[in-house]
Amino acid sequence: MSKTTKTAAAASRGQADPAGLLDVVVIGAGVTGIYQLYRAREAGLSAKLLEAGSGVGGVWYWNRYPEARFDSESYTYGYLFSKELWEEWEWSEQYAGQPEIERYFNHVVDRFDLRRDIAVNTKVTSAVFDEPSGTWTVTAENGTTVRTRFLVAATGNLSVPFIPGIAGREDFKGEQHHTSRWPKKPIDFTGKRVALVGTGSSGVQIVPAIADEVASLTVFQMKADWVTPLNNRPITAEEQAGLKADYERIRDTLNTSPSGFLHAMNPVMGADVSPEERQEFYEKVWNSPGFTKLTEHYRDMTFNPTVNAEWCDFMAGKIRGIVKDPATAEKLIPTDGGYGARRPPFGTGYFEAYNKPTVSLVSLPEEPIVRFTETGIETSTGLREFDIVIWGTGYDFGTGALNRLGVRGRQGLALEEHWANGPRTYLGIAAAGFPNFFFPGGPHGALGNNPRYAGDQVEFAHEALLHAYKQGYDVIEVKAAAEQEWTDLMNNSDNMSIFQKASYFYGANIPGKAVSQLLNPTGRWKLQELIQEVRENDFNTFDLSKAGSAADA
Repeated sequence: MSKTTKTAAAASRGQADPAGLLDVVVIGAGVTGIYQLYRAREAGLSAKLLEAGSGVGGVWYWNRYPEARFDSESYTYGYLFSKELWEEWEWSEQYAGQPEIERYFNHVVDRFDLRRDIAVNTKVTSAVFDEPSGTWTVTAENGTTVRTRFLVAATGNLSVPFIPGIAGREDFKGEQHHTSRWPKKPIDFTGKRVALVGTGSSGVQIVPAIADEVASLTVFQMKADWVTPLNNRPITAEEQAGLKADYERIRDTLNTSPSGFLHAMNPVMGADVSPEERQEFYEKVWNSPGFTKLTEHYRDMTFNPTVNAEWCDFMAGKIRGIVKDPATAEKLIPTDGGYGARRPPFGTGYFEAYNKPTVSLVSLPEEPIVRFTETGIETSTGLREFDIVIWGTGYDFGTGALNRLGVRGRQGLALEEHWANGPRTYLGIAAAGFPNFFFPGGPHGALGNNPRYAGDQVEFAHEALLHAYKQGYDVIEVKAAAEQEWTDLMNNSDNMSIFQKASYFYGANIPGKAVSQLLNPTGRWKLQELIQEVRENDFNTFDLSKAGSAADA
């Protein structure tokens, strides 16, 4: 949109109007929020981004624990909107580590002069819609207050750390750190007795990273996961040149891929080949990089119980072959679901770490934690003393951050009340009763590589608010019927999902939280299909109105 297509009240040429009203306020400086700010600025809108942390990068600002890194290929995670950016930035590894990722996001905000519109150390605590003016007033913990026509909460799914309520935790005199709130100053593990609670993606990365530094590392595991090798490696000079030369094809593929990866879907059904061929294939898959173990596996692996079980038996054999202590090996083999039933972690040297004399494993179902004491953790078998406790216990996924923003829509409707029984959304981006409010990258987002489907939603949110401006309206709000239809589709599509309901993808890890679908089981193609329908039908799933009026356009 050119600047001249905006309404007179909003034609600020990138500056707030005399009354201080901004066109767009974005919350969150992660991969999604930075892109939303870029699109607003590119269109000549006045915009500001509010970030709780002291720097940009979102999850890659907060998660700075040892060996934190991508498990999506680095170049598929970054931005695709600029060929110049693509060509000038070189990722050093297939799966980059946190310091490099954080440098990338800082490069982007400086490269496109976005930093002047980013306010860090500004944690939003309230966002209230004013019906007479059709605007939002956003307030932060530090006293910052801004008014905006449109509010975009790009707060992400992995933003609010979860620590289980274990008796006595506040009595522990040693250090405690959640992997997603890691201090900037490196922690000295030398000679320390360390406890790690949780063995999801973060725990799997951190165990081998600190195993050689500690005096002892005790890993408390609630459930074993099917951990497979990440198989990371440097990107060669030849590969770097190929990536730069192939920008257009890679961009177009990633913009349309159902998974958001460059991976090629395998058309072969495991049931159609011999057992011997399958064993050879499983060996190849084990040695393949990252998510290809899921995306390029046999086409029927996730829904053919025989093939899935055979693949799991193969992985179990690998674990038994790596871990020398048979009892420990058995504890590390999942018994409550096949591959893909939970989000699969990828590690480097994870199972090998259990062969070190410093590392031991506690199975919490067999030896539950009773309480914390001043010196350590008491389990059902006695007290274990520690100097440092690491919490790798995950997040309040999907709705956690959004429900903590103090969002109030029409007639004071609280977002957390609207979502008390699970999220109600339209295309995972808007909610009825909350005009001019969008949340790309939130609940009911498509499955796959997050920046790719969240990017689809950023584009859609941007087009929706521009559509309102172009039509001469101040307010755009999704119709309740459209919200209901999409929410019903999400909640009735569990048969399309491979994930267990007893997972954080349903909120089952948070005590008292409604167990409800937080993803989009229908996938990215369905999301893109419906977005295109909305475009072609002149945004007819939304109501447009003048400020102070709820009348349909």
